Amino acid sequence: MQKQTSGGNRLFLGIDLGTSCTAVMSSRGAKFKIRSVVGYPKDIIGVKLLNRTSVVGEEALEKRSYMRLHFPLADGVLKESSDKDTQAARELLRHVITACHPQPDDRICGIVGVPARASITNKAQLLKMADEMMSLSMVVSEPFMVAYGLNRLSNAIVIDIGAGTTDICAMKGTVPAPEDQVTLLKAGNYLDSFLTSAISEAYPEVQLTPAIAQKIKEQYAYVGTPPAQALIQLRVGGKPRPFDVTREVGLACSSMVPEILESLENLIASFDPEDQEEAVANIILAGGGSRIRGLDTVIKSHLQEYGDVRVARVEDPDYAGCAGAMKLATELPAEYWNQVGDVIGS
Repeated sequence: MQKQTSGGNRLFLGIDLGTSCTAVMSSRGAKFKIRSVVGYPKDIIGVKLLNRTSVVGEEALEKRSYMRLHFPLADGVLKESSDKDTQAARELLRHVITACHPQPDDRICGIVGVPARASITNKAQLLKMADEMMSLSMVVSEPFMVAYGLNRLSNAIVIDIGAGTTDICAMKGTVPAPEDQVTLLKAGNYLDSFLTSAISEAYPEVQLTPAIAQKIKEQYAYVGTPPAQALIQLRVGGKPRPFDVTREVGLACSSMVPEILESLENLIASFDPEDQEEAVANIILAGGGSRIRGLDTVIKSHLQEYGDVRVARVEDPDYAGCAGAMKLATELPAEYWNQVGDVIGS
């Protein structure tokens, strides 16, 4: 895919580049989510079976038996450990842009979300990659994208719980400064690992993988009082048996709560005193982790001394970030992009 700059037609893209999944929306109606993984055949047999030299997304996972899988993002940012990871990141980005069906004369303008406290180096690496494929690109923090999409730009706090990071952002009527944002590494992938260990410790005979633990988490995740018993079928020596993992799910999910609450307290205190009452009444849960049952109740209970605390969930956790990015791309004149995030192109 060649960078397209010559035409007068603009194609705006909002891309939420995630550790586990990448969500995309375009100004022409494209809307899709794809797993953030690239697969390469292990040998010539795999190339023959695939009839390609690489595959992106869910198909790579489905054909994992003859694939070498590369997850090019870790903790929400591009891996820098190998050339193959860099190649996989480039192929993932190219794939999602191509899937939006740009025309030869399009000027592609894209906004890409990254964790709130992503490093300067990582942002630069991503922008360099995006510049190969887009005419104009910008990286902004993921919770800011959510806030913009919801028009919660002043006296609000966004908690965006993804797979790699939990990002918390205080919106104060301006583009958030570094001190207005927090990135925590306890997020979805951390919960999967914790849950795998907790179940394995409780039931050593069980055959368990992080992928199975992820499915359990997605179905039963909760904090506080369990809403239902997590009774599931797991295999022992290849045979399915029922196990109650309610306690283990609760332990895993609760393990991330203290850092979220501490970060919230610090950010609340950073608002001007006259704005704090409104801020605690506008706490927004976003990302896949917003589906954890009871999380809103636990936050409200912990912060009750701060006033009338209200916690809402975004209606569409999968697309709230990229929808905000696309809205920002279409509403903000190009000459102002560099006031909002890191920009490359023209």
